[in-house]
Amino acid sequence: MHEIINHTLFTIGGDTPVLLIDLVTSAAGLGCVILAGRNSKYNFWIGYLYTVLLFLMFWNKHLYASLLLQPVSLGINIMGHYRWTHPRKGEESSLHPGELKVTMLTWPQRAAVLTAVLVLAGLWGRLLSLLGNGWLTGILPADPVPYLDSCVTVLILAAQFLSALKKWDCWVAWLLVNIAQLWLHLSVGHVFMPVVCGLYLINGIVSLINWTGLYSRKA
Repeated sequence: MHEIINHTLFTIGGDTPVLLIDLVTSAAGLGCVILAGRNSKYNFWIGYLYTVLLFLMFWNKHLYASLLLQPVSLGINIMGHYRWTHPRKGEESSLHPGELKVTMLTWPQRAAVLTAVLVLAGLWGRLLSLLGNGWLTGILPADPVPYLDSCVTVLILAAQFLSALKKWDCWVAWLLVNIAQLWLHLSVGHVFMPVVCGLYLINGIVSLINWTGLYSRKA
């Protein structure tokens, strides 16, 4: 398994390896968000594969907060798959009967989400810092960027949860995730993922516009 994860397809500039796991993960991630941005329930099937691939990739880079996120992400993905395809009375899309319609958070709800993200990211970052620089020294390599890793982790959880509920606000959260992830991947030497994050940003903007139209049509 280790050999597969670290298999180098080619190098850029003679010394920057492009790994198979990075390329496959990038393709799966793009497919997932493009389908989600187009309001397709089939994004969840690719999302299941994407979760597994991310787990392997983050294990390879010792990004433990992002790694531990994946089982939680899988649970949220399953919940979202169910919610999108089993709307309650009054939640059905006007364009797609039997599917959940797009809604928005209230301003108090947005303030609560933001507060939770900041508090949890700070606490998780502190815990990772303690683990890597004391408690687990010599057992596991230290997380190279614990606070940034934690910030990305909590933002992704928030974005995924809002996506599962089909909230328009999820795309604002995803845009913040993409910016933070771009910084994170560059800091640990990923090659393809920073490029993918740039594509995610473009898709996030397009999706935000698309979901604005869906919200106005109660779709």
